[in-house]
Amino acid sequence: MMLRLCYRTRRYCYYLFPHHHRLPRLFSTNPIEPPTNLKNANQLPPPPPPPAILHRRPTPIFPIPTRSTFLGLSAAITSVAIASYAVISLADSDDKSFNPLYDGVRGLARQSAESCRRIIHHAKQTGVTASVLWHSLRSVLSSANHEVRSGFQLRVAALLADISAANASRRAAIVGAGGGAVVDWLLESVAVPRDGSRTQAESARALAFLLADPNVSAAVLGRPNAVPNLLRFIYSCQPKQSNKRSVRTSLEVSDSLRGRSMLVAAIMDIVTSHCDSSEKVSFKPSLPGDAETRDIAAALQVIEEGGMCLDDSNEHEGDEDGDSGIKGIGIKVLGGTSVLGLSRTSGLMELGNSGNSDVESVRVTNQNLLLQSKHDSSLAQTNLSSAVVPGLWDDLTCQHVAVPFAAWALANWAMASDENRSLIQELDADGNAVMTALMAPERSVKWHGSLVARLLLEDDKLPLNGSVSEWSSSLLSTASQATKNKDIPLAQVALSAFLVSVEKSPEARKIVMEKGLHLIRDTAKRTKKNKHVQEALAKALELLCTGDLHLSLQESQKWSGVLLPWVFRQSYSDTVRVSAIKILSCILDDYGPHSVPISQGWLAILLTEILGSSKASSVKGNTQPKSDKVKTQIDQANILLAAQTANQLVAAVVNLAVKQLGTTPDSVDTSPLADLLSMEPFSAPLKALKKDIVPKVDVADSAVATLKGIKALTEVCSADTLCQEKIVDFGVLCLLRRFLLRDDYEKLSAIEAYDASKTLEAQDRTSSMPKESYTADSNDPTSVRVPPTAHIRRHAARLLTILSLLPKVQKVIIEDETWCKWLEDCADGKISGCNDLKIQSYARATLLNVLGNRHIDRDSANDDSPDAGTTSSKKRSPRYGDNIFLINPELSHWKCPEKVDQDTTHRDAFSLDGAISLDSEDKPVTSSVDASHNGTGNREPHLDIVFVHGLRGGPYKTWRIAEDKSSTKSGLVEKIDQEAGKLGTFWPGEWLSADFPQARMFTLRYKSSLTQWSGASLPLQEVSSMLLEKILAAGIGDRPVVFVTHSMGGLVVKQILSKAKSENINNLVNNTKGIVFYSCPHFGSKLADMPWKMGFVLRPAPTIGELISGSPRLVQLNDYIRHLHKKGSLEVLSFCETKVTPIVEGYGGWAFRMEIVPIESAYPGFGDLVVLESTDHINSCKPLSRSDPSYTEILEFLKKLKTSSRKQTAA
Repeated sequence: MMLRLCYRTRRYCYYLFPHHHRLPRLFSTNPIEPPTNLKNANQLPPPPPPPAILHRRPTPIFPIPTRSTFLGLSAAITSVAIASYAVISLADSDDKSFNPLYDGVRGLARQSAESCRRIIHHAKQTGVTASVLWHSLRSVLSSANHEVRSGFQLRVAALLADISAANASRRAAIVGAGGGAVVDWLLESVAVPRDGSRTQAESARALAFLLADPNVSAAVLGRPNAVPNLLRFIYSCQPKQSNKRSVRTSLEVSDSLRGRSMLVAAIMDIVTSHCDSSEKVSFKPSLPGDAETRDIAAALQVIEEGGMCLDDSNEHEGDEDGDSGIKGIGIKVLGGTSVLGLSRTSGLMELGNSGNSDVESVRVTNQNLLLQSKHDSSLAQTNLSSAVVPGLWDDLTCQHVAVPFAAWALANWAMASDENRSLIQELDADGNAVMTALMAPERSVKWHGSLVARLLLEDDKLPLNGSVSEWSSSLLSTASQATKNKDIPLAQVALSAFLVSVEKSPEARKIVMEKGLHLIRDTAKRTKKNKHVQEALAKALELLCTGDLHLSLQESQKWSGVLLPWVFRQSYSDTVRVSAIKILSCILDDYGPHSVPISQGWLAILLTEILGSSKASSVKGNTQPKSDKVKTQIDQANILLAAQTANQLVAAVVNLAVKQLGTTPDSVDTSPLADLLSMEPFSAPLKALKKDIVPKVDVADSAVATLKGIKALTEVCSADTLCQEKIVDFGVLCLLRRFLLRDDYEKLSAIEAYDASKTLEAQDRTSSMPKESYTADSNDPTSVRVPPTAHIRRHAARLLTILSLLPKVQKVIIEDETWCKWLEDCADGKISGCNDLKIQSYARATLLNVLGNRHIDRDSANDDSPDAGTTSSKKRSPRYGDNIFLINPELSHWKCPEKVDQDTTHRDAFSLDGAISLDSEDKPVTSSVDASHNGTGNREPHLDIVFVHGLRGGPYKTWRIAEDKSSTKSGLVEKIDQEAGKLGTFWPGEWLSADFPQARMFTLRYKSSLTQWSGASLPLQEVSSMLLEKILAAGIGDRPVVFVTHSMGGLVVKQILSKAKSENINNLVNNTKGIVFYSCPHFGSKLADMPWKMGFVLRPAPTIGELISGSPRLVQLNDYIRHLHKKGSLEVLSFCETKVTPIVEGYGGWAFRMEIVPIESAYPGFGDLVVLESTDHINSCKPLSRSDPSYTEILEFLKKLKTSSRKQTAA
């Protein structure tokens, strides 16, 4: 009948309108065929499997509305046109004979025209059928009596169901018929079964097909009152008690229930279709953005109360369900397939109008939920064969369908528009409905409830709900339970809402901090392989810890075993790593000395990770050039030393942690640091400890291990940029900031001494008791050693200076005002305990590296000078590495560079004029530091003086005044200059800086050794190349420069100038105005002429071999400097020793002494020579006073260079 009606012509359809009383005859044939394959007539037959459209979304095929239909129609029309043109062309041809091509084309044209006609006719008839049904239904409903109307409604509903099952185009026509009036009638029919449940069943079947079609489901659900009507339908499926016995058979009951089950299955398919996604973008709203208030109110009522107020209060006597007592409609999602099941029972449960206690008890106490997850695939396959047996799930009631559907609708409305969210917030002002959804047992309700909570919290236009703290706790509990069940999508959407709640509500943060930290930690441990869950947890913990709230010490120790893996494991994202570093930083700030095991463990893992990557890279790049052989040996030696240091550091972490916990090693598993100590590399040393014995270790030992760890890390990464980037990513800046700004080890040592004194007092009180043996405590307060905090600070400052050349580090330091202020005060000598000249230089160099780029970039942007050659040197930002030390870094010319007037700037002057005040919002303020000390105020220095030490020397100790100038107390050749200058005046900084204030002064550092017993060192050429790169980066050579050298340092400077000339670095060569040589072996040293063939004993360093007398390379370097002096571009001043230097001292005052650099080698053959009376090699560069010739002569030399430089400038 459906097919006949669909293909009626317009004329026949028009004929039906005035004769609507005949329409019942048209539909007299029952479109529903009862099943006949029942095994038991007394048992309700199982419903047939739902159509495939309920479980497998078909590809839409629209003759009219879809794009494919239009393309097919266009192709048909085009082919007809082409064929017609071809036929006309052939017909007009002069050749009238038989042509097979002409007949073929003409046949093709006829077929194309027929196909086009059928397509157009089919499209017209589809829309006509839907219109005819709607007009006929409206006419009958308005004029016919009740009996006629009831029969007509049943047949129309059945016909609409059959049409909906046909194809996508007919479903689209039904949805669009009457402007959606047909869909509205279907929704009303399923909501209120006024004329019997069979009409409701057929209407439900029609809606099931419409909702299962993704192309029209949104239009159906978007109709006014669609959601409330479907909710009423769900509750109407729960039968009511009736006094009238039904005369219907079991077959009729089965036919009636089939349509209802199909609609419920379609609804649940929609509800669960997006529950496996955690991304908001993938969940597209299917409901309109202008929802009516009563619709939202109905959904909220169903969620909160488990029922809704039904408008229809009729008794529906003679219910056509046959009063069979159907308890519920069972739906179970197994492996993505919805399976239907019906249950029958004699006992009926009444459904009140507004959620009775019976209903609520069923929802709350029902633990055996049937809306199971897709992940239970094995159970699904086991039960699939029996899933269609009626009565399989007796515990699934209408609430298990209505509440998930209401939650789904609420989530769609909340996502659709701001207006909908505002209505939800207004109607659910107390937040109970959302809270009920979050606590619901059904998974889909939790999922959609979490989504609603997130959308409401993310909307900044809405006021914060008072129940947010309760939401937060429920969301965290949901996420924790979901991870236990391996339900990651639910955990993700719950955590996303939890994260927003913690971010928005201080009360939520407080409650979670008090009661929810263990849930977050357990969830983090269970989801180590899930990136998104870890990111949400890390961000949430960061929000909790970086505000006003703080983790307790015990919680901090527990979390250390989670946070450190977040920092170092490659499987975690940068977001997790950054959050973990911030949290660890807060822990270190909060608990200082008590957090030393955490910071020390952090450093130990960091050093271990870097060593692992360094070894891996060395294995990959094992083919080194022969010229890099020595450098490779140095790198390998550094890695070997670092590995030994890492083992010591790991052992120190374990010992200190066990001692602080006050437990024995066998009871560590129950301590807060159990997770940390169970990690690699701590687990092996922990197992090696003796059980039942607390290790004896003090804070000084732990501090020494930390010092060695920082030194080893610095040596490994000093020349490796990739290594530097890696340790920055691993949070080394947090550790360096802690080591520099705080003195945790000193405080921990004080705590240790206090505890030892208390223990000693207790033992003194108990020692006088009878039959008690007294044993002195090893932790005697008088034996507590002072940790080397100053050395830790110095090496931490050195590593920070190296890292300050990286842009990411510069950004971090600039944004940290506290750190910048500390660096400024340290450079100015205002920090107690930081009086070491090296750490002051490191602090100033770090500030110049960090702030210099910003000012140089700003000056470059404002520079309009046409002289590119002049401005290029000024715009280049100096870069100070760890090999260059700044003498007197507190002086004003070491402040951050400022722009000066270019008209008054000399070509060779490098303008350094003022200081940046950290409290002035980046506005430059001229510093008044020591303006009277240098006597120049803000005058710019016109000269650079660079000090270069020799063998076994140092950037500062070589230039310190010795207590005894006649000789040193060294006993071995390796300790030459070891004790010289430990106490005394650093004369370049204290004397020369005041007597010659017109200069900036630097001192260089490079590794040099007499023998290989003290480690490998670079040859002369490699040392010179390395220093040349460093001094050029620091801007040395952009103005006149004078080198002051001692011993081998003079040869290093010669090699630097020679290499600069060969590489066309003329700026440095031309601006080098003078060199001062203190006991420089221009033609070799007697120390190198000794019988060093005993190499297996003394193992001379490669540098010593280059100092042999008469070395061609030394002669070549000296000739190059002679050439520069002869041209008049370079002045030379040489000092010569006159006394032997002790090399080896024995018992009884015996010593082996020798003249290391004789006068014939100390004088290069040009320039001035000063012979120092009663002065050995070591002390030739250490004047006793300002009147000492070794000082007065260099001062006069510098003044003479200044005068000649002014004359050259004037000329």
